[in-house]
Amino acid sequence: MVAIDIDGTLLRSDKILTPETVKVIGQVNDRGVHVVLASARPPRSLRTIHRALKLTTPQINYNGALIHDRLQNRHLFHQPLDSTLAGRIIKAARRSDPNVIVSLEILDKWYTDHFNNDLAGQLPTETSLNFQPDFVGPLESFLHVPVTKVMLLAPPPRLEKIRDAVVKRFRSQATILVGEPHLMQIIHRDVDKFTALQRIADQYAITRQHVMAIGDAPNDVGMLRWAGMGVAMANAYKVVLDVADVVAPSNDQDGVADTLKRYILAC
Repeated sequence: MVAIDIDGTLLRSDKILTPETVKVIGQVNDRGVHVVLASARPPRSLRTIHRALKLTTPQINYNGALIHDRLQNRHLFHQPLDSTLAGRIIKAARRSDPNVIVSLEILDKWYTDHFNNDLAGQLPTETSLNFQPDFVGPLESFLHVPVTKVMLLAPPPRLEKIRDAVVKRFRSQATILVGEPHLMQIIHRDVDKFTALQRIADQYAITRQHVMAIGDAPNDVGMLRWAGMGVAMANAYKVVLDVADVVAPSNDQDGVADTLKRYILAC
């Protein structure tokens, strides 16, 4: 099995999925190797990529808080934040900065109390660049159900202050990730890409020694450590390079395709 992160790994910096990568992943599939997409993105944001690669495997979304089966359009696993905890985190963030933008992902829907296209351009996420919110309104009206992921967005200098406030109070109660300078993501404390990958490997009766994980960002560290072979892209964060067994060419040099040809197709 091969688990592949999306942004900074599978896709080039311009968010293109190259023909070479599509071809090589097709050849890997033909060898009977299961390819799993592992991302912080929601299911809707991976749909086109999953389809282009002709995958049949479940996908890891929200850094492991959700495992989704695109072919059957159903969720196989979901570990959300308790709604009360999500509400407390949001209140703490807005006490620190009343203008912080709050977005909630609940399963595969996007909820927020503040959205416009100009703001999405200033504080972008991959989802906001391609999708509109499903609901815009007071957050209190959405916080009666568990929340898959809380996102806090602000210009980098302001987000540092917000992060300090949230981490100080909630670091033992939730997983808090800062992958981009303007974006903080908060999910259930017990989920990670590696725990989701382990669930999928168990489903296919594959041991960790027969799993490869490829990534570039801090949220990939767990699955690189867990997998039998952890592969960091050349463009990866230092913390990822430090735990990797192998360093691949960068995402702009078809690093995923190079790795799969070298360690799977050449065998």
